[in-house]
Amino acid sequence: MEIKRAGTQPSVKGPEEWFTGAVRQDRLISAPEPARVESVSVTFEPGARTAWHSHPLGQTLIVTAGCGRAQRWGGPVEEIRPGDVVWFAPGEKHWHGGSPKTAMTFIAIQERLDGRVVDWMEPVSEEQYRS
Repeated sequence: MEIKRAGTQPSVKGPEEWFTGAVRQDRLISAPEPARVESVSVTFEPGARTAWHSHPLGQTLIVTAGCGRAQRWGGPVEEIRPGDVVWFAPGEKHWHGGSPKTAMTFIAIQERLDGRVVDWMEPVSEEQYRS
């Protein structure tokens, strides 16, 4: 058994090459091999968002606070709120972030495949975000 006490792991600023705006990441789970699960709590300030990306084994988001947006490639921008659970299929190109006027926090759960959990792509344009 391993217990990671609240407040013992530092928060990390979302890197500018993968995020637009102010984003904070707090690691929750990074299970040792042979397990593959990783989980992070992510807070997006209003207007902040990820770049387009995908996950080799998919991703689940559990919205815990605020109001945000998510979109899969070719689909409409969807509003997401606390209690919503969002599933992105393996390899599905998507983005997510805060709404234009409201911050959002979610718990993201994904699995490692060959040492990676995400494949980053191009930034989400302002036009794509606002559509």
